[in-house]
Amino acid sequence: MTYNIAVLEGDGIGPEIMQEGIKVLNAVSKKYHDNNFFLTYAPFGAKAYFEHGHPFPDVTKEVCDNADSILKGPIGLSLDEMKKIPLEFSAESAVLALRNRYGTFANYRPVILPKSCADFSPLGPNGVGDGIDILMMRELLGGIYFGNKLEGKDTGMKYASDDCTYTREQVERFAHLCFKEAKRAGSKLTSVHKANVMATSRFWNAIFEEVSKQYPNVKLESMLVDNVAYQLVKNPTKLNGVMAFENKDGDIITDLGGGILGSLGLMPTACLNSEGKGYYEPAHGSAPDIAGKNIANPYSMIGSVALMLEKSFRLDKESKDIWDALTNVFAQGYRTRELSNKNTPLDKIISTSQFGNLVEKNILGK
Repeated sequence: MTYNIAVLEGDGIGPEIMQEGIKVLNAVSKKYHDNNFFLTYAPFGAKAYFEHGHPFPDVTKEVCDNADSILKGPIGLSLDEMKKIPLEFSAESAVLALRNRYGTFANYRPVILPKSCADFSPLGPNGVGDGIDILMMRELLGGIYFGNKLEGKDTGMKYASDDCTYTREQVERFAHLCFKEAKRAGSKLTSVHKANVMATSRFWNAIFEEVSKQYPNVKLESMLVDNVAYQLVKNPTKLNGVMAFENKDGDIITDLGGGILGSLGLMPTACLNSEGKGYYEPAHGSAPDIAGKNIANPYSMIGSVALMLEKSFRLDKESKDIWDALTNVFAQGYRTRELSNKNTPLDKIISTSQFGNLVEKNILGK
C-alpha cells in the first residue's frame, strides 16, 4: 500500500533530524515491501516566511491537504531573526493554523523510559523502577487557551480575565478517543482534572464517567492535577497507562513528563483529528544554536515516525520495530551528546547521523 506523507522539515535542527526520520522510514519500507511511502517536501516555519512571505504558505497547504499524514520538524530561528517576523506571521501562528485546518483536537505524547535507560532520568533507577510507560493525551482545541480574553490594558490595569469553556461535544469526543487508546493498550485510563475548584473540571469528570459505561473493560481512575505532578516525580510508574488532560494542564504536565525522562529529546508527539489525520513532530524546539553541527538527538523525530505508522496507518508491527530499534541503540550504550555524562565512553557518544544509522541497522538486522 502507498501512503502519501507531507514532509515539513522546519527550521534549525529540523532538516537534519528529519533526514534521520526519513532514513528510518525507508528502512521500514525496505523490510516490509508492501509498504511504500511517497514523500512530498514543503516549506513551513520561520524560514518559509523569509522565502515565501508566510510561515504556512499556500503551496504547503495544498501538499498537506493531499497527504495522508504530515511529518513536521521543529520551527523557529534565532531570537534576532524571529524579531524580524511580524506577530501575525509568527512560527506559533503557523502551528495554530495547521492545527485548526485539520481539526487536530487530540495530542499524544508517549512518556517511555525502559529500566535499561534509567540513567537518563533525574529520578534514577529507584524512580524509574521496572520502566515508565505512559501515554499522555491532551485535548487541544478547547479550554482557557481558546476562550475570550480581556487584557489588563483594556481595564485600566484593574483586572484581566481568560474565559475557560468546554462543550459536551469537545469533551465527549476526546473521552472516547482516550478510552479507545486505553482499551487498545490494555491499560487503565487516568482522567486528570482540578474538580475541587473548577466547574469545567467537574463537567469534564461527569462526561468521562458517562462515557466509561461504554468501555466496561477499561478501568477509569480520577486524579487532581496537583497530585499527578507530585506522583510523576515521586512514583511515575504508578501512572503507567493512558492519561487524559484538558488543554492547559496537559500543556504543562506533558513537559514535566519530558523532565522525568531527562530530556524533551525523548518525547515524540502527535496531533490528530477524529480520522487519524494530523501531524507528527518532536516535542522539543528547533535549537538553532546547534543547527548543522550533527549533534542533535533525533530520537523524538524518529519516534514521531513510529507514532505515525501506528496511529495514522495502523502499521503496528512496523512501528514496534522502530521503538525496539531505538531502545536497542540505547541498550548498547550509545548516547547522543545531551544524554551523555561523565561515565559515557567517548566511543559511545554518537552524532545525529550515526544515531539514525544505528536505528536503521537494527531494523534491517544488519
